[in-house]
Amino acid sequence: MYNKPIYCPFFIQPTVCPHSVNQMRTYYEFRNIEDIEDFDDIDELNDFDNFESLDDLDSLDSFNEDDEFFEDTRASQQEINRIFRLLSNERPDLFRELQRYGVNRTTINLMFRAAISFTLDNASKHTGNINQKTNAIFDDFRRQQRWIFLTLRSAGVPSSVANRIFKDVIEFTLRNMTAPPPQPDREWSRWEDLGGYLNSAPGVSSWAPNRLDTFAAGRDNALYHKWWDGSRWSDWENLGGILTSAPAAVSWGPNRIDVFGRGTDNAMWHKWWNGSRWSDWESLGGVLTSAPAAASWAPNRIDTFVRGTDNALYHKWWDGSRWSDWEFLGGTLTSSPAAVSWGSNRIDVFARGQGNRLYHKWWDGSRWSSWEDLGGNITSAPAVSSRAANRLEVFARGANNQLITRNWNGSRWSDWQNIGGTLTSDPAAVSWGPNRTDVFARGTNNALWHIWKN
Repeated sequence: MYNKPIYCPFFIQPTVCPHSVNQMRTYYEFRNIEDIEDFDDIDELNDFDNFESLDDLDSLDSFNEDDEFFEDTRASQQEINRIFRLLSNERPDLFRELQRYGVNRTTINLMFRAAISFTLDNASKHTGNINQKTNAIFDDFRRQQRWIFLTLRSAGVPSSVANRIFKDVIEFTLRNMTAPPPQPDREWSRWEDLGGYLNSAPGVSSWAPNRLDTFAAGRDNALYHKWWDGSRWSDWENLGGILTSAPAAVSWGPNRIDVFGRGTDNAMWHKWWNGSRWSDWESLGGVLTSAPAAASWAPNRIDTFVRGTDNALYHKWWDGSRWSDWEFLGGTLTSSPAAVSWGSNRIDVFARGQGNRLYHKWWDGSRWSSWEDLGGNITSAPAVSSRAANRLEVFARGANNQLITRNWNGSRWSDWQNIGGTLTSDPAAVSWGPNRTDVFARGTNNALWHIWKN
């Protein structure tokens, strides 16, 4: 007896797969009735024998994953390889999760590449939003690639875990299947050490072209300020207070700066520069479990964001005459938020969420969007800046403590790019002109470090 044709990563066209034929005698042992319910037709099981163990796949180490296994797929090898490399870099947790059940890395690579190839070949057949397309492709993939799910089940991987992992791989492929745009010719500067001793991540704002104001908590947890005036960096200025978070800074007009931080009472505190002097600290209440974020989309308008005690996002704004109450915006944040405005009545907010993925929520002038999952594997809160209308640059610390970035070009998101460095804090970012971005972070010496791109 031979198997029905299946979509196999070893012989990608429909064929009789030699890796699941009748010579492999040991049948899969179901553990409970729910295992059977995963299959559309119980008769399908009569067509498949199971591997004796995962060791039966060890011989696959001798194959070249990039060549003969996928030569007949409609997707290009270059695209399969590109997305697989992205998946390896940005979602190493998916590989590790299967390895914990004893699945070897070569087998995982082949299974994930099969999912990537299948998704690329079938994405155009399905419509709907990203979740609907993911679910539809997954259902087809599970039916046509049953050997994967049988093999994982025999290794003790629960069905719910295998299903979630392959849905993540399919969704990741859908989000990244368009080739990235060419990188701009201009490159990032070298990292610059600006000194100081930071007890927190930095904050930064700009109120004019070629003007930068940076802030951080110092050794004594007071707020410190260092600025670039267009020709030189100042010394550090002590602005007092006792911060229990990184500061956030924003400017809504020339020679105006507003700074926010969490105080010893976990409330949000506010201090501002009016062009001639610094104000005293002002308490704005709330119970914060993160550093605040701040953005401004018009003169004398400020929008602040924090994580609350329930890990949801909260919003408080200044409308030019008074502060609002706190507005609940939902979500489950695992970091401080970041916020920016690229135009009138527009706000974009970012945070790390479940699985260390980047999440995005925006205000379009009339309503808040749902949370958008932008993927990735970030180990810090994000930072965000905007050079122009409908343009966004997001920064975060990656798995190797290096600075990583991705950008929105007005129609789609780029892939993540590694900028390097060794960060020991969340980054901060700002743009003071259409062709300029400045990023700051604490380094391994606890000093403020700076990198920029013209």
